[in-house]
Amino acid sequence: MTWDITGLGAVANLGVTPEEIYGALCAGKETRTPLNAFDTAQYRARYAYEIDDRAGGEDEPLRATKWLTAAVRQALADASLPEDLSGIPVLIGTTMREQRSAELWWTKAAGISPGDLYFGGALQQAFGAISTYTFANACSASLYALGMGADMIDLGLADAVVVAGTDSMTESAFGTLDKVQNDTPDALRPFDVSHKGMLMGEGAVAVVLRRTGTHGTPTHARLKSVSMNCDAFHPTAPDHNGIRAAVSEAHERAGVTPADIDLVMLHGSGTPRNDETEAAVLADIFAATGHRPWMTAIKSMTGHTLGGSGLLSLVMALLAMRHGAVPPVLGLSEPIEEATALSLVQNRAVEATVGTAQVNAFGFGGINAVAIVEAAR
Repeated sequence: MTWDITGLGAVANLGVTPEEIYGALCAGKETRTPLNAFDTAQYRARYAYEIDDRAGGEDEPLRATKWLTAAVRQALADASLPEDLSGIPVLIGTTMREQRSAELWWTKAAGISPGDLYFGGALQQAFGAISTYTFANACSASLYALGMGADMIDLGLADAVVVAGTDSMTESAFGTLDKVQNDTPDALRPFDVSHKGMLMGEGAVAVVLRRTGTHGTPTHARLKSVSMNCDAFHPTAPDHNGIRAAVSEAHERAGVTPADIDLVMLHGSGTPRNDETEAAVLADIFAATGHRPWMTAIKSMTGHTLGGSGLLSLVMALLAMRHGAVPPVLGLSEPIEEATALSLVQNRAVEATVGTAQVNAFGFGGINAVAIVEAAR
């Protein structure tokens, strides 16, 4: 069973469409800025990868919802579908939902209601959506939603689904990361010896997924598989065995081997333990084949966009297939030891023919997901 991806939409700090974001990634654009959302005086970290859309510089509620609506609208238009989701399920992956809006209600009496904190209401108002599902599966949430969407189509519950992810930066999450990370990062630098930890990003992403052979619209790529597991090894630390199992299952479900993979979109969170574990797993998996696919990590320029990060990496992989170029890992000058056996794209985009791509997303608590996509033929 395969599923066609027929529509793409995205909003991030680098641009307001998938093509804008991809172009900025390939150009190696640095977009981290001093934090604007809230006062950083009580925190060690000072930087983030924010979307600069606040009127007058003041933080606003419901930004995650605004970006979600924009990304879904783009994806529907790209798939040549009307803005009517009354008969199409929408599955949203997120980490924080609208937690920032709740913080603004508490601290600044922002005018929101409890119903505003639920994405389904906004989607119903904008698109007439009736069936909406929200998955709060940490950093793997949007790939979990993608897997569930594929299952819904496979089971005959829908002929098409919209899968999305969205998150805005929250002060509570920023403060928690600031306290639990041993070092204070001023940039997110995956797989480089200078990596000190994760910095947050913002944005939304959406795709339209349809059963292969049941529509007459152009297809960006085919989804071959999504694997999901929760190894529950540790609240925050990644587990080598859990990640390896997720990668191996994705290959098995897709009917591919490591030698078939042309590109790996790394989770690449910039935290030492995550980078070391992910690199070691991939070096182990690909070493036996002697095959070294290109690998990149877009969080070096988008920051960690949380629940939507996996799906955003997938959309960028599809554009790499289309344009024949893989964006770089910005700031990667000296790879960590575990990554020296990997073909990481360093600082400049490389030309490449990408037929099959693997997309990694690994979250707190061992919530792992891996997707395999192939170019449409």
